[in-house]
Amino acid sequence: MKVIVDLCVVPSGVGVSVSKYVAECQKVLQEAGLMHQLHAYGTNIEGDWDNVFAARKQCHQRVHAIGTPRITTSIKVGTRTDREQSMQDKISSVKESRN
Repeated sequence: MKVIVDLCVVPSGVGVSVSKYVAECQKVLQEAGLMHQLHAYGTNIEGDWDNVFAARKQCHQRVHAIGTPRITTSIKVGTRTDREQSMQDKISSVKESRN
C-alpha cells in the first residue's frame, strides 16, 4: 500500500539545535530511496507503507546511535484506495485551486 507520511522527529537532551539529528534522519530516507521533502517542522515522505515505516524506525535507531537519549515523534499518515496520488499531486492541486 502506498502512503504519504508527515514525520517530525524531535530529539531531546541534545541542546537547542537539532539540525545534525534531523540531517541524520534525512540520510536514512535518502539511503532508503524514498521520495521525501523537508519542511520547517518535519518531513513529508512518500512510498510503500512497509518501506516508509522501516525507514522511520531506522531514523530512531540512527538518531539514538549518534547520541540522542530521547526522541519524540509525531506522525500523520494518509492513504488512498480510489486513485494514486503523490505529494506533488497534492501540492499542485492546491496551487491550481488558487488560480
